[in-house]
Amino acid sequence: MIKKITIGIVLLLGTLGFSQTEVYEFREYELKFGSAKVLHDYFEKALIPALNKQGVNNIGAFEEIGDVLPKKIYLLIAYNDMDAYQKVLGNLKEDQVFLKASEAYHKTAQEDFPVERYVTSLFTAFEGIPELIKPAEGSNVFELRTYEAYNEDAFQRKVKMFNVSELAIFDEVGLHSVFFGEKIAGPQMPCLTYLLAFKDMAERDANWSKFGPNPEWQRISKLPEYANTVSNIYRVFLRPLPYSQL
Repeated sequence: MIKKITIGIVLLLGTLGFSQTEVYEFREYELKFGSAKVLHDYFEKALIPALNKQGVNNIGAFEEIGDVLPKKIYLLIAYNDMDAYQKVLGNLKEDQVFLKASEAYHKTAQEDFPVERYVTSLFTAFEGIPELIKPAEGSNVFELRTYEAYNEDAFQRKVKMFNVSELAIFDEVGLHSVFFGEKIAGPQMPCLTYLLAFKDMAERDANWSKFGPNPEWQRISKLPEYANTVSNIYRVFLRPLPYSQL
């Protein structure tokens, strides 16, 4: 019975087009007090190289800007589609080089392990930005935003608003997109998440100041079809870790 259900889910995802759409895995690690060196070493020397070997590139690794507690580390991993996501995870279990490089991480004693917990979310790329965009060199400020909707209809209307008009406005005013994703698994559903990149906070503030007065934004923000599409907005500012590929 379980096998039949699993096959049905996979077939449903394919029917909805997920197998043909870039898929984003976004991990949020909540850290304990103390050193997180073993975690950083695991990402830099084991996980990211193993993913790169399978053709999964441009992996983002970030920490929050400012003295925020609890401290968190974020990973952004882009796969070609849902099939690739499943295949890569399966291959990691058989990758002896990866398993060897992961030993220090996995054998760390419980009292010394740096992670309190981590949450994984899965997204499918927006039609308007079907692939992750690698940010410009020197991008040091990343803005992560999550928009919750009160129901699925409101959520889909907000996605449409982005695809039809809002993504073009972002591009026009200098809100440099990295990815836009519809969440298909994880907390806060229904919601969408996107990531923007800037040289610094000054560029971020200057370019966002152009968004509100933009004539197209003023027009679409008043359209009835886009009313009440967002119930909550969550924002986090990130900076890339030294081994980040974004």
